[in-house]
Amino acid sequence: MLRFHDATKGAIRLNGIDLRDLSQDDIRGRIAYVPQKAWLFSGTVASNLRFGNEDATEADMLHALEVAQSTFVLDQPQGLDTPVAQGGTNFSGGQRQRLAIARALMKHADLYIFDDSFSALDFKTDAALRHALQDETRDAAVLIIAQRISTILHADQIVVLKDGEIVGLGTHDELMETCEVYRAIAESQMKGGE
Repeated sequence: MLRFHDATKGAIRLNGIDLRDLSQDDIRGRIAYVPQKAWLFSGTVASNLRFGNEDATEADMLHALEVAQSTFVLDQPQGLDTPVAQGGTNFSGGQRQRLAIARALMKHADLYIFDDSFSALDFKTDAALRHALQDETRDAAVLIIAQRISTILHADQIVVLKDGEIVGLGTHDELMETCEVYRAIAESQMKGGE
């Protein structure tokens, strides 16, 4: 999707346009990517959010923080001007993930890719964030890469991979009926309290 590698068969399209026909700048302007290991830059919370949209207003930033369940920033004495250490080491893993998600939301992208970006969140925060994201991303495509079934439970389409191969495709209910790999993962997580 981000064209680190081009498709060797077929095509990947964004709004009907083959990604190979778009420049890297155009692709980066249309896609917001949040990796599992969220990275923050030294500066402030506001300067990190502005990496997603340099013209962002304070209201834009506050809205993105609210959607990303990151209002803990507002409890800090300096609010949006709270310092951020290189890599965001002065925040917990879950806080870094939520701030990276807020930064992605500032972009108003055509496609949001969340690459296991909810893994450091507790289940309550994860659920609240996913619920808020539904409204915020309703006009965009959303690709979630996840290990937790609860994170993708309500996805329109779930692709199950094993050893780099697609072994299942469908909704949660369909996969529970047709995909042994998916069912085994779901059952093990349900037993484990996830």
